[in-house]
This record gives sequence, structure tokens and C-alpha cells, in this order.
Amino acid sequence: MSQRWIIPDIHGCAKTLKVLLENQLRITKHDQIYFLGDYIDRGPDGKGVIDYLMQLQNEEYEVHFLKGNHEDMCVKAFEADQKKKLFGGKHLEQKEWEAVGAKNTLESFGVKHPREIPQLYIDWMNACLPYIELEEYIIVHAGMNFKIDNPFEDTRSMMWTRNFKVDFSKSRGKKIVHGHIPVDYSFMTLVIENNEAYDFVALDNGVFVTDKPGMGNLMAFNPDTKQLVAQSNMDF
Repeated sequence: MSQRWIIPDIHGCAKTLKVLLENQLRITKHDQIYFLGDYIDRGPDGKGVIDYLMQLQNEEYEVHFLKGNHEDMCVKAFEADQKKKLFGGKHLEQKEWEAVGAKNTLESFGVKHPREIPQLYIDWMNACLPYIELEEYIIVHAGMNFKIDNPFEDTRSMMWTRNFKVDFSKSRGKKIVHGHIPVDYSFMTLVIENNEAYDFVALDNGVFVTDKPGMGNLMAFNPDTKQLVAQSNMDF
């Protein structure tokens, strides 16, 4: 029997991702797996995460990828670095990216400059989608901008917004599933268990936040059964 799973921010935790998919979910090629973005930064092996996800694609697993704000920053740093090529310092885009964990990602690629990241990985990040629409949910990395007439046009907000309230008249009557902002496990389960009371499902448990109770897990959410699976961090 096929299953569908939605997996939020992985943040360079390749070992944790593999254990979740292979040991806990035991995914097959009949399953549909949706990833909410933020594959890189903070954790130790951003390259390894993308390599593993590319492997699943090549092996014809049904995997779908959204673009997170960390991929957005990586691509912008790469493009700026190609144009500016500052050999004695760092441009603003790289400094902003490094402030949110990019050094770990650069180290995982074995490079010092964003422009040295192989084009293959930049192309893969750019191919990630801004949103995916399911029967009951719209899944995005961060959220949507319901202050405008058509929130589907604001793809930047889908990667970056931190505050939104769902307008069902603009979301086609669908709830929002997102990552981006780490939330406590107990709050996450409260939202899922009280499905009618909330217009969203927040799935980011801060896989890299291993020093706080209720945090530090990589999550998986089944939109059909409402099952929530947690895998504790195996990378730190």
C-alpha cells in the first residue's frame, strides 16, 4: 500500500534523513515523498543531503522538492560570487548566508567560496518548486502572503514569510502545511490532533536544536492518516 509523507527542514543532517526514510518510514517506490526545503546549512552535511535526494530521484522514487530560504540564499550567494569574485574578502550575500549556517555547507562541498559549488547543485536547488497543491493542503516552505489578491504569485513569501493567517477564499479552501520556523513537538501534535481548530500544520521541529526539550527531531507527516513520525538527530 502506497503512502504519502511530508518532510520539513533537514538542514544538512544526512544521517538523520536516511534513518527516518529507510528505518522508520521504510519508503518504497510506490510512496510519494514531499520535502519542504532547507536541505542545507546548520547541520554538517548539506552536500550529503542533496546527494542522497538526487540518488532517490535517479532511482525513480516519487520525490518532490520545494525551495527553502536557505537554498534561496545559497543560489544568490553563488550568483553574486560569480559576478564579483572578491579574492580579499566576502560579499554581502555570502556574509548573510554564512550568518545562518552556510560555513557547514561550504565545508561539506570542500570549498571556501560559493562560486566553487558545482553548478549541478545550484541547478538542482533552482529546480525546486515554490509550492505543491494536494487535495486537502497547500504545502510550502514558509507560508503564503494572504494580504494580496493572489498569494500564489508571491513565491518569495513562500520561502521567507514568518507570519501569515490563512484566507480560505484565497487558498482554494485548503490548509497550509509548512516548515521554516521551529516549533515544539507538543505544539505540533496539538495542531494535528485538533485538526478543525487550526488552518495550518507546522512541521519544523528544529532538527539542529538538540539542546532544548521538545526539539531536535526530523519530522514526517502523513497527510492522509495524520500520522506524525519523529526521528531524533543522528548527526550531532
